[in-house]
Amino acid sequence: MSAMTPMRRAVFVSDIHLGSKHCHAAELAEFLGSVRCQRLYLVGDIVDLWWMAQRRARWGAAQQRVIEALHAQHRAGAELIYVPGNHDRAVRRFCGLMLPAMQLRRRTIHTTADGRRLLVTHGDDYDAITHFGGLQEKFGDWLYYRILTGNQVLNHVRRRLGRRYWSLSEFLKRRSGAAERYIARFVQAGLDDVRRRGLDGIVCGHIHRAALLQRDGLVYANDGDWVESLTALVEEADGSLRLLSHRGEVLAEVLPRLRLVADDATLPRAA
Repeated sequence: MSAMTPMRRAVFVSDIHLGSKHCHAAELAEFLGSVRCQRLYLVGDIVDLWWMAQRRARWGAAQQRVIEALHAQHRAGAELIYVPGNHDRAVRRFCGLMLPAMQLRRRTIHTTADGRRLLVTHGDDYDAITHFGGLQEKFGDWLYYRILTGNQVLNHVRRRLGRRYWSLSEFLKRRSGAAERYIARFVQAGLDDVRRRGLDGIVCGHIHRAALLQRDGLVYANDGDWVESLTALVEEADGSLRLLSHRGEVLAEVLPRLRLVADDATLPRAA
């Protein structure tokens, strides 16, 4: 990271799952080392305490580089805000504390440069609305982790061949009607929540499906994950929101409200 790197007002990352076998820690460490921001939101499932309690933890040099990159962001002046998720649920008992390196919040509101107020929450609060439950869900979880293992093996081969990362799990989920219906319910639940709260949108994670869109005047931003999509959400200096790949490519964008007003003002008026 150099002084020429643009300063972002905010960066949002979630679903890192540090300690689990499917975490792409090396890619995240590289991404964090390439961005400068005033505020860094960790939107849940940062350290996978659930995985580490159930299975053998995976912790090596790449995972340590992620921790070092977070410390480097703090030393550079970034404000770190941690909103725990369901896989690091134990951290929620400390929400409300102002620690030396970060703030812990159950959920929070981020105000963009153009005045939009966005709810920042992991997203597991909507599970009661979106989940089927029962054997169907348990089988889905079992199948999902097998697909993630296949995704990991495939991309190991692709790296050796000099090919770029490609998400097998994302490819398969987009062809599953049940997965698409679940995601649609999740998106709607989040938008309904912020509408009731009188807010302008939501930033979340949880479902491992990166997205940035506007619907009925509300913003839905899912910053994705570092297990499948390898994406992050950023707010630029003018209030625009961008969904980025781990390489910094812009995958989606929502323009600031002020720019939209200005653009409308430049249109010729009808006689």
